[in-house]
Amino acid sequence: MNYLNLPLVSWINGTIMIGIFALVVVGLVAAIFLLMNSDKPKKTKE
Repeated sequence: MNYLNLPLVSWINGTIMIGIFALVVVGLVAAIFLLMNSDKPKKTKE
């Protein structure tokens, strides 16, 4: 029964890749929000 305790899959590489992907997605969303907020026109003269 000891062979059932052996890990069949190493989850370390997949979790690291998912974490990096999540950081990239958060960075892209933050960049899009910064670009949207900086696109406001500064003309106040009418």
